[in-house]
Amino acid sequence: MRNTGEARAVAIAKQANHSATKRVTLAIGLTAAALMWAAGQAKAQETVITSHGISTFDELSYPADFPHLNYVNPDAPKGGEISLSAFGGFDSMNPYTTKGRAAGLASVFFESVLTSTADDATAAYCLLCETMEYPEDRSWVIFNLRPEAKFSDGTPLTAEDVAFSYETFLTKGLPSFRAVLSKQVDRVEVLGPQKIKFTFKAGEPTRDLPQAVGGLPVFSKADFETNGWDLEESTLETFVGSGPYVLDNMDVGKRIVYQRDPDYWGADVPINIGRNNFDKIRLEYYGDYNAAFEGFKAGDYTFRNEASSKQWATGYDFPALEKGHVVKAELPDGDISTGQSFIFNLRREQFQDPRVRQAIGLLFNFEWSNDTLFYGLYQRTTSFWDNSYLKAEGVPSADELTLLTPLVEQGLLPETILTDEAVVPPVSSDRQLDRRNLRAASALLDEAGWTVGDDGMRRNANGDLLRVAIMNDSQTFERVINPFVENMRRAGIDASLEKVDSAQQVNRERAYDFDMITEQFPMSFVPGSGLAQYFGSETADSSVFNKMGLKSAAVDALIDHVKGAETQEQLNIAVHALDRVLRAELFWVPQWFKPVHTVAYFDMYEHPETLPPYSLGQLDFWWYNAEKAEKLKAEGAL
Repeated sequence: MRNTGEARAVAIAKQANHSATKRVTLAIGLTAAALMWAAGQAKAQETVITSHGISTFDELSYPADFPHLNYVNPDAPKGGEISLSAFGGFDSMNPYTTKGRAAGLASVFFESVLTSTADDATAAYCLLCETMEYPEDRSWVIFNLRPEAKFSDGTPLTAEDVAFSYETFLTKGLPSFRAVLSKQVDRVEVLGPQKIKFTFKAGEPTRDLPQAVGGLPVFSKADFETNGWDLEESTLETFVGSGPYVLDNMDVGKRIVYQRDPDYWGADVPINIGRNNFDKIRLEYYGDYNAAFEGFKAGDYTFRNEASSKQWATGYDFPALEKGHVVKAELPDGDISTGQSFIFNLRREQFQDPRVRQAIGLLFNFEWSNDTLFYGLYQRTTSFWDNSYLKAEGVPSADELTLLTPLVEQGLLPETILTDEAVVPPVSSDRQLDRRNLRAASALLDEAGWTVGDDGMRRNANGDLLRVAIMNDSQTFERVINPFVENMRRAGIDASLEKVDSAQQVNRERAYDFDMITEQFPMSFVPGSGLAQYFGSETADSSVFNKMGLKSAAVDALIDHVKGAETQEQLNIAVHALDRVLRAELFWVPQWFKPVHTVAYFDMYEHPETLPPYSLGQLDFWWYNAEKAEKLKAEGAL
């Protein structure tokens, strides 16, 4: 709409003679030319940053000439083997498809243009690139690739391979990932053999986009075209990558061995110094957790990150430990907890009412479980960002209210979100069935229309039983689930433990064919577009991460706020608000976490005295002590 002055000018122009009209036309043309010239000058003066990395908000921790990462041992010897256990089996070497079960570490072959470090959660540094260029608004990024970078088959890694990999993920990647990626990138241009430019779409928050595209795995275009690989298909063949490890051998479903590539191009790049130290990495597959533990005691594999509190408390009394052949240690873990929890399939009719979900949550007794089953090892998970400053606590701050209030006014959130403290799991007594929580759960179920019949079971108005099956493929986890099932049955719920094998678990999770399962939500310190894959509405029925099927317009809006945060303070506020709303959705029954790594390993591995906060790093920057290994062998420990 024109302003008053413009309208008046138009009226005068209509009344003017031919000469005056020509003068006005000339003036308009000159003005347009001047504007175009000014725009060109502004574009020419656009500040372009050239750097060896990029940080979300702060300055980079490492200068351009850093010799190695602060937490590694630059003199760590190369050699030896580290071996770990894996569960179930595998029938694919393609980790980027939903078809088949990929082998553990199947992505080890591939590198990305940028890489992160274990001591800075907000930065990414050049790996395949020497430098990167981007304007202050991060509306585009250019990566200048290292000319020495090459694939394991000896062929050069070029900008064409990076562009090809992007296009492959855009057309063949996981549906939820494709949906996010397609909204972010406007175009990709190969500017030279080692130069590639990504231009981002206008209107999309660009804070994280250079890191996002720089973090994509890079495939060999020639390898894909020669062999006709399809990223959507399962295969036991391996794609060619540029990483430090290649496949050594495999016994399908039972064992897989990776070996360090002696011709790895990046061995002397500063960010790799003191890393990738083992000659071989071996994974041994076991049918269940107990069998895997017995394998460790027998020396069939050599490093164990213990996940069973019972084993940790009572099982480590075997001869190898008593003789000092095995080290048992608790090492600090400063990372965000995994968000492990029971989750509801919100697609199921019986879970539509949040009162039903809340009632079921009341019947899981963490306190009793921790004391009786876990030997007091764990803390209760309360937040999707537990063990970090991003966790929402108490009532909303004034800044959070500025984000939440409009959503309440639009009817997308209840008013209580503005005044209530952040939802935390109920506290239970030291008895398996907490009577107070049972009464509260029963009242909620009554309100929701699930009433108790003569047989003690709950039914709705149609006479349908309130059925809840917890699907599980881990024998050791049954001791956790069974008491939960018993508590639900005491409340009149037709609850059961549904035992499946690992292959069935994977297939049924992908088909959303379950009532409840155990799931994890690994969040980051700089959450961004990945949030849409875990919690976004658009891909809720296609995402392999949003297994609960959450669809919330309020959550979608808050994800946009998180993505658009331009300072650390803004990010903290947005994540606090999002965490608060996610917890209020009650689609999970939080389980537990521990702020330490509980590890055991044969005494031939060493690590830096001070570990970085965000990674245990046993496959990254630990190393093999050959003298200690020979001693163990001489004593018959291995």
